[in-house]
Amino acid sequence: MIIDAKASADSRHVTAASPSSFMHLPIAQRCSTILTDVLGYSLEEVAYITGLTVPAVKAALHRGRSRLRDLAQASDGCVPPTLSLEDLRRLVKYVDRFNARDFDAVRDMLADGVRLELVARTRMEGRQQVSRYFHNYARLYDWRFVPGLVDRRPALLVLDPRDLAATPSYFILLEWADDAVASIRDFRHARYVADSAEMIVFGPAAGPS
Repeated sequence: MIIDAKASADSRHVTAASPSSFMHLPIAQRCSTILTDVLGYSLEEVAYITGLTVPAVKAALHRGRSRLRDLAQASDGCVPPTLSLEDLRRLVKYVDRFNARDFDAVRDMLADGVRLELVARTRMEGRQQVSRYFHNYARLYDWRFVPGLVDRRPALLVLDPRDLAATPSYFILLEWADDAVASIRDFRHARYVADSAEMIVFGPAAGPS
């Protein structure tokens, strides 16, 4: 196997980049670089997740890496970091488990003293109480989550699975304590808040079933 030194160097720029730097990329480049260099998916898996062909993924990955390298070398630097890559990985893990409807695995990610605010509805505290919150989502099919930022905070952006290209209808804010979810603020019943929020999507809307 011949190692492409330039590609390896470019991929290091990706893993060192601020997640907010990815917003300078078109969606295909953004998804390809994050899925390949940050999350470790193969080209074939990225093609399956995004709906692109493998050659299109390769092209998007090349352009995305080059753009991130140029941003890193720019005199004014990249956009200040607002989310570490470790936070992004934890967020993607939570999203993947939620979208797979593996709510037992989601509950395993909760801190013992986790706090939940279902905005405009109710508040809960503690793993036992908050665990009941997932029963409602288990009965619903009008959501699909993607990782992102809302006003520079880690968030789940919620899309209508019938129209994944539409603007997120609402969002859920998460806070972490080490690798556990310490706080959840769900705006499902306060969707008007999304109208004035700055929302940034970090990943693709669709994935393997």
